[in-house]
Amino acid sequence: MNCSRLKRNSMTNFVKSKDGTQIATTRVGRGPHLVLVDGAFCHRKFGPNEALANQLKKDFTVTIYDRRGRGESGNTLPYKVEREIEDLEAIINSLDQSVSVYGISSGAALALEAANAGLPIHKLALYEAPFIVDDSRKPLRDDYLERLQTYTESGQNGKVVSSFMKDGVGLPGFVVFMMRLMPSWKKLRKLAPTVIYDTLILGETGTGKPLSADKWPGVKVETLVISGSKSEKWAQNSMKQLATVLPNANHLSLRGQTHMVKPKVLAPELIRFFSR
Repeated sequence: MNCSRLKRNSMTNFVKSKDGTQIATTRVGRGPHLVLVDGAFCHRKFGPNEALANQLKKDFTVTIYDRRGRGESGNTLPYKVEREIEDLEAIINSLDQSVSVYGISSGAALALEAANAGLPIHKLALYEAPFIVDDSRKPLRDDYLERLQTYTESGQNGKVVSSFMKDGVGLPGFVVFMMRLMPSWKKLRKLAPTVIYDTLILGETGTGKPLSADKWPGVKVETLVISGSKSEKWAQNSMKQLATVLPNANHLSLRGQTHMVKPKVLAPELIRFFSR
């Protein structure tokens, strides 16, 4: 009977966002509700959250979803950050119970903006939102967003991915060149237009300036801010600083982890945080 329930819950379901966009979701497990929010390029079948959901499903009813423009979700234009917040709101409202939220990378930034907008989030966990808050790395170029928009409008998806990886993530050029030879490059190119969405969500957090305590005044919920002990220094610094500007937050450093955090290492910490 339990196996039947899990199989039935794991089917694709759709919720309708405020602007009519259909958002594809998958729900697994049993227990308190937890929604996972993906970062750039990722969706239910491409990225870390599917594996993480499987690690969490014994303790929570876990919902993963395709952010708009990805996977099976719609992509109503023009894009606004507010629409993505409404997508998450529609998912939370469909669950009709107390809901906690976990976000990774730019998905963490989106989850933070959603909490700031007043969505009914019980607890919030954030893994390495890609903020640049000091001089431990170069800030984003002033024309970073403009370049991404130009490449997208001209259909140069490969250049969008390359620019994101080099200028946004900070990968060396030779690493990005090698990525072009990998099977995943084709999937990245297909999802490239959504990188603009992530960039708009991040706003002015990539300038190298310290985070302001006034930036997220609506975030009152208990928040766990997480970084990997082997992540780049700028990523660790930004999460430590974020935990100091949110009124009800603590920072956790995951030993031995990088931005590509292992679900088996992360899951026990999320279970501990969301269960207490």
